[in-house]
Amino acid sequence: MAVFDLPCVIFAGGKSSRMGHNKALLPFGGYPTLAQFQYERLSGLFSEVYIVCKDPALFGFTAHIIAEPYETYAPTAGFVAMFEALSAPKVFVLSVDTPFVTQAHIQALIEANAPQYDAIIAQTLQGTHPMCGIYSKKLLSQFETMLQEENHKLGMLLQEVDTKWVAFEDEEAFFNLNHPHEYEAALKKVIKL
Repeated sequence: MAVFDLPCVIFAGGKSSRMGHNKALLPFGGYPTLAQFQYERLSGLFSEVYIVCKDPALFGFTAHIIAEPYETYAPTAGFVAMFEALSAPKVFVLSVDTPFVTQAHIQALIEANAPQYDAIIAQTLQGTHPMCGIYSKKLLSQFETMLQEENHKLGMLLQEVDTKWVAFEDEEAFFNLNHPHEYEAALKKVIKL
C-alpha cells in the first residue's frame, strides 16, 4: 500500500555536463544506477512512479518511463512531457540526483499542499529547491511558453505563481550530485544510512 496517492516523477533528462557522465546511470546505493535506486525507493512511497528522460533505452530495469522528445536539456522540457502524459492534477517531482530527500521531507511537502497552490516547493537557508516539490497541471501552458521561448528559470516562474514554500533545516537532504567529488561524497554517505 502506497503512502502517498499522487504520482511521483523522477527527472533524469539532464546533460550531466558537470559530472562528465550521465549521473542517472552511475551506480548508487547497491543498485546498478542512481535512477534505479531512486525509482525503487520512491516506488515504496508513491502509488505511481515515473522517470522522465530523453532516451528510455538507457535504463536497464523495468520502470514507467515518460519519453521527453524535445531537444532542449532543461527541466521545462520534462514538465511539458510529464503533464502531457499524465492526467493527475498535481504531481510530486524530484531530480534523480537528490537521493537524500526522505519520506519525512516528502510528507511535509504533501501536508502543505492545498488546492489554491500552484506549487509547493522545498526551501532551506541556502536557497530554494525547485526540483523537489509538487506542481499543478494548471502550469502546463506556462511551461509550454517557457520551453518555446527557451526561458528555463524555474525560480522566476515560482515567484509569479501561487507558490507555498516549505522550510527545512537539513541542507544535506537536498544535496545535488553535480560534480564527481559530490558523487564520491554521496557514495560514502549512503553507506551510513
